[in-house]
Amino acid sequence: MKIKNVIPFSALFMVGFMGSCSNAMDPSLASGKLSTDNSVTVASSMSKSNKNTPKGGALQVVNLGVSGEFVILSKSGITDVYKSAVTGDIGTSPITGAAITLACDEVTGTIFSVDAAGPACKVTNASRLTTAVANMETAYTDAAGRSNPDYLNLGAGNIGGKTLKAGLYKFTTDLIIPSDITLSGNSTDVWIFQVAGTLDMSNAVRITLAGGAQARNIFWQTSGAVTLGTTSHFEGTILGQTAINLQTGATVNGRLLAQTEVTLQMNTVTQPTTTTTTTTKHGHK
Repeated sequence: MKIKNVIPFSALFMVGFMGSCSNAMDPSLASGKLSTDNSVTVASSMSKSNKNTPKGGALQVVNLGVSGEFVILSKSGITDVYKSAVTGDIGTSPITGAAITLACDEVTGTIFSVDAAGPACKVTNASRLTTAVANMETAYTDAAGRSNPDYLNLGAGNIGGKTLKAGLYKFTTDLIIPSDITLSGNSTDVWIFQVAGTLDMSNAVRITLAGGAQARNIFWQTSGAVTLGTTSHFEGTILGQTAINLQTGATVNGRLLAQTEVTLQMNTVTQPTTTTTTTTKHGHK
């Protein structure tokens, strides 16, 4: 009788073991496996292994610090072809305020300068700008250092036409967006794109948010220059190590945080909404 009882238990153990092996994650997901509806689904088991994720596998936002209170921030200047419409605070540091060519009537917010130079409506606050730039650089390092990507070199650096779920995307090459894309997720989902090269978005191409996705939770960390084509529409915060260039009529719902310069040409740039609001502008007396 004892022998008869042992054999079924051993068989049951082997079945359970084989079943657990068959449920192992398909390694092809790391390269961006697409579902039949052309959407990209993040593998939760990979997300949970990310050292920068909290319990439960949700990717953490990039902490922007004071730089997150700016819609445009740069170290080398903000140039403009009139007339652009910018909603939110802007500033440059350490370069002089003379490197800001936006006119006062183009900015709904505060223009910060490190010195007395710049537009007539500027507010001089070198200390605040120094902190903001330092926070911007720290945020860039944070975003670039996130490990265990959900997707590596998705589409060989071409994500045009795709619907992207939340997660960490890493590109060791340039990244191009030649046709419309959709970022689909809820209001707390986070997207981080790590781009080792340049980021180029073609003319008239749009990024669309679906399912409650929020621009404030989307981060594009780029080592090379960023170029947004004529009349294109972009969503999210760009953390650029070099220049961010907007061509004529391009619009952005997000932030342009550049470690060199930002160039505008009759653009609309709007700071994304946040969970909290403030009515006090730093620097005003």
